[in-house]
Amino acid sequence: MATSAKSSSSSPSSPDMPWRTRVAVSLLSRVTDYCRRDDGSINRRLIGFLDFRSAPNPTPANGVSSSDVSVDPSRHLWFRLYTPSSSSAASSPLPVLVFFHGGGFCFLSAASRAYDAVCRRFARKLPAVVVSVNYRLAPEHRFPSQYDDGFDVLRFLDETSALPPIADVSKCFLAGDSAGANIAHHVAVRACRPEGKRLERVRVVGLVSIQPFFGGTERTESETRLVDAPLVSVPRTDICWKAFLPEGADRDHWAANVSGPNAVDVAGLEGFPAALVFVGGFDPLRDWQKRYCEWLRRSGKEAALVEYPTMFHAFYIFPEVAHSTKLIMEVKDFIHSHVSRK
Repeated sequence: MATSAKSSSSSPSSPDMPWRTRVAVSLLSRVTDYCRRDDGSINRRLIGFLDFRSAPNPTPANGVSSSDVSVDPSRHLWFRLYTPSSSSAASSPLPVLVFFHGGGFCFLSAASRAYDAVCRRFARKLPAVVVSVNYRLAPEHRFPSQYDDGFDVLRFLDETSALPPIADVSKCFLAGDSAGANIAHHVAVRACRPEGKRLERVRVVGLVSIQPFFGGTERTESETRLVDAPLVSVPRTDICWKAFLPEGADRDHWAANVSGPNAVDVAGLEGFPAALVFVGGFDPLRDWQKRYCEWLRRSGKEAALVEYPTMFHAFYIFPEVAHSTKLIMEVKDFIHSHVSRK
């Protein structure tokens, strides 16, 4: 697949954000700030009241049914399974999209209402069987807990019959947004290593990286210019890195700065999947995201870049934003193009 980039010739002065979205983003920003204590911990009881959640729905709604599947009760590791039920989706095996939600490693869950809605849209529009992973959160569970949880879900899918017969785990795509895209990258790396080679049925063929959460000790141009961007401001990202990374580590740790001085070399990783990277013009992390895509290409990996110049971080979880539908269609085209290669 040829690499690509989409952008406009002019430079917009502000993000394209409907008033309804502006209100929602403002509220989300205030909620996360208010629930974070001065010592770095998070008031989970309070955020439990403010993080509105959706229950699984085994009865198909808008062509998709959902259920929760336990992987390891001892660490509360589970995933929400979304299965499209339309006749067209059921006519042939479907790819599997393993999805990791965002939230700076510290917030939200697979049951959060926004992510439940997003995964339903993916399942219906692609179509695909979607596995939305509920991984452990920082700071209670630091690096590498989230990566362990993500890879263990792959092993669970490989070893069990938890998915419906229509799911084809040999056509598995890892996906995520923000911190979830960071997790998806590192799980993809593990899938190429000896532990991943032991997977017998699961084959990772693609990586969908939606505004991935990467960083470093350097302040990039976009971080300086967009320091107080909505929802994901630079001070908030610093707090999340501090909560997630090992005690004493800085942002040049390989988990954060994937293309930096301590990076894990992917050039020699056989089987690293083709990647599709989404970037928003008003995301302070955009420079890190573009570096990531360029680094994958320099490492000899297939990577396509799709940039939305007027978009902000996490724009696609707001269905009223027109580009959210465009993003899902881009993901659909990417998945179909790689499924057809098999």
